Amino acid sequence: MPAVTVENPLTLPRVTTPPPQARPRPVQAVATAPAGFEGEGFPVRRAFAGISHRRLDPFILMDQMGEVEYAAGEPKGTPWHPHRGFETVTYLIDGTFVHQDSEGGGGVINGGDTQWMTAGSGLLHIEAPPEEMVLAGGLFHGIQLWVNLPAKDKMTTPRYQDIGGGNVRLLTSGDGGAVLRLIAGELDGHRGPGVTHTPITLVHATLAPGAEVTLPWRPDFNALGYVLAGRGSAGQDGRPVEMGQAIVFGSGDTVTVRAAAAQDARTPALDVVLLGGLPIREPFAHYGPFVMNTHAELAQAFDDFQAGRLGRVPAARAED
Repeated sequence: MPAVTVENPLTLPRVTTPPPQARPRPVQAVATAPAGFEGEGFPVRRAFAGISHRRLDPFILMDQMGEVEYAAGEPKGTPWHPHRGFETVTYLIDGTFVHQDSEGGGGVINGGDTQWMTAGSGLLHIEAPPEEMVLAGGLFHGIQLWVNLPAKDKMTTPRYQDIGGGNVRLLTSGDGGAVLRLIAGELDGHRGPGVTHTPITLVHATLAPGAEVTLPWRPDFNALGYVLAGRGSAGQDGRPVEMGQAIVFGSGDTVTVRAAAAQDARTPALDVVLLGGLPIREPFAHYGPFVMNTHAELAQAFDDFQAGRLGRVPAARAED
């Protein structure tokens, strides 16, 4: 069960039903995310693996972290590592993560919270479960999304945003069948709390069994979806989708998803991330933790990291 929800969705502001002339976005592709490991060994699904950058732009990648029920001693995080040239968005659904970076940003991220880190010109950071979770174990589930920055913003000053779950904009569909958590961007005149350099919209939707939602979507944005849990369909033609699958929508004015009438006992609803953004359409060079416009800029980023110009591990943590 997502941490941020309501008992009665009908108490929430409702997203307007799009007009009849609105063009529905077709489903162009459905891709199944391969499983892997990140950092010190926590399980992830590579949500957008195999999808071309042209369709993802301005997004670079997204990992579904978990869902995993850790036993005592099992929770893992990442070691200190650098970033330059983009933003990382960590949205936690269940569990707890602790973040620290070389610019002084950081804090504790609990279920429902979002950490928005603009790496910009570069920094070092670390993410790890708190000691009490390592000792006791527990449920861990979330996503991490990488959002590209245009060339003019790649060397911007790093910035950290701590978006508590209580600040997320909660909306519902016209019939109350879906809870929509607007984390960033604009949806039908409502605005989420995340402040972005690159214009995007990021929504976590939970649909009750049998429910359907059609959302207005900026026609100049791309549109993507990823199923966190449950099963259902996408688009007007009802393309089947299930947990661990990404959806690529074509052009148009609206996106539609619906939950299957029957879900399994462990997954009572369809949970899907819907996201879109204004394509940057610039040269793209990506290597590991650096996302730049040219290979020469990638080489410079690596040199700056090696020389300590992307920051230093804070002394209090250097001995960990």
